[in-house]
Amino acid sequence: MRWFDDGNLLSLLRPRIARRTESQRADSTADLTAYLTEEITPTLEALGFVSRLVDNPTGGTPFLIARRHEGDDLPTVLTYAHGDVIHGYDTQWRTGLSPWNIVVEGDRWYGRGTADNKGQHTINLAALAQVLAYKGALGFNVTLLMEMGEEIGSPGLRAFCERERTALAADVLIASDGPRLSAGRPTLFLGSRGAFNFELGVDLRAAAHHSGNWGGLLANAGTVLANAIAALVDRRGRILVSALRPPPIPASVARALADIAPGETGGPAIDADWGEPGLTPAERVFGWNTLEVLAFKTGNPECPVNAIPPRASAHMQFRFVVGCDVSTFASAIRAHLDANGFSSVSVSTSRAETMAATRLDPDHPWVKRVAASIERTTGIRPAILPNLGGTLPNDCFADVLGLPTVWIPHSYPACAQHAPDEHLLAPVARQGLAIMAGLFCDLDTRDIIGDERGPS
Repeated sequence: MRWFDDGNLLSLLRPRIARRTESQRADSTADLTAYLTEEITPTLEALGFVSRLVDNPTGGTPFLIARRHEGDDLPTVLTYAHGDVIHGYDTQWRTGLSPWNIVVEGDRWYGRGTADNKGQHTINLAALAQVLAYKGALGFNVTLLMEMGEEIGSPGLRAFCERERTALAADVLIASDGPRLSAGRPTLFLGSRGAFNFELGVDLRAAAHHSGNWGGLLANAGTVLANAIAALVDRRGRILVSALRPPPIPASVARALADIAPGETGGPAIDADWGEPGLTPAERVFGWNTLEVLAFKTGNPECPVNAIPPRASAHMQFRFVVGCDVSTFASAIRAHLDANGFSSVSVSTSRAETMAATRLDPDHPWVKRVAASIERTTGIRPAILPNLGGTLPNDCFADVLGLPTVWIPHSYPACAQHAPDEHLLAPVARQGLAIMAGLFCDLDTRDIIGDERGPS
């Protein structure tokens, strides 16, 4: 790992973090496209990849497909990454830090995208480069798909995968995103929970009215909406809508989660009495559904006045596991609210594309193969999560392309992903580079290096 210790990964990452690839900005298209053409494509061409930009079916930022082909008789690995980031929130970072300039403090590399996802795909591409420099060939084919819209829901990705099935054909997806279970334990996850975002609204009248003159006479939109939410999820986070509850946790999933303990030093303390009763913390976040209030507004929170608010709104998020039918969610919520006397509360879907839940069986041969490689490289038995608690567009690969999907994250839970002061841990990045280099060596079907563990 001398290459890492000499600062080479950090040097590769610095110019990538400097690019403001915030996909939420209306004027970001040029910056997003430049990341693909000026940062990633030259790197790939130096590794023997042939790259092309392909139009997004939605008209948004194009996708990048790059392929290194070594032989028709060799297996193909599809890998995926995204180069867009969440808003920088420049003014909210701690003094001395910036989202667009990597600042190193001890083991932490601060900057927007260091953890999600520029740092992670830079590690993987660097591992490919190190293996090629060491061996001259991989012994398998690689196709890279990179998008620039994951942080806004991956618009067009599903349709793109349907259209480009032939170009994206592979034997397995191996990619990196999301956090490890903890900084000290290498992790695999095999899918992700799905996400269904929706809005609840109450609109009772045209204007607010004085609370002294009209209190007790006029319905309060905020009170109505608060009670409507309480009809969907109770005070301890248990889902009350029977149609939104998942099927029982499969035995193979329960076994895989038996030795999993969520949480991380430096992260928030887990609330033991929150969520579905009778489940372990791991089962609650990786094996069950959750319904969350992401935002709630009524009246004028910044400057309250003595008036009964006429309107209220809430942004809700439902994360769900395999076995739930996303097409039924909106109607189930509508029916439950109506049955509980909340017909005045509107329900509307707030995201154009809903990512479905996916989960590869933990006993799948590809899982065992990758896990064994990681253990050989690190000497640590990796945590195997049937699915990530968060959401990724894995359904495009698992459902549309029909691939087994194995994700190897290079971040950790307390990385401040999507928040100010996002950072990558150098020891995790260093180990991630070793893991990926070892795996790429192990995937060589020509068996030309025996038991060697690859580049140092």
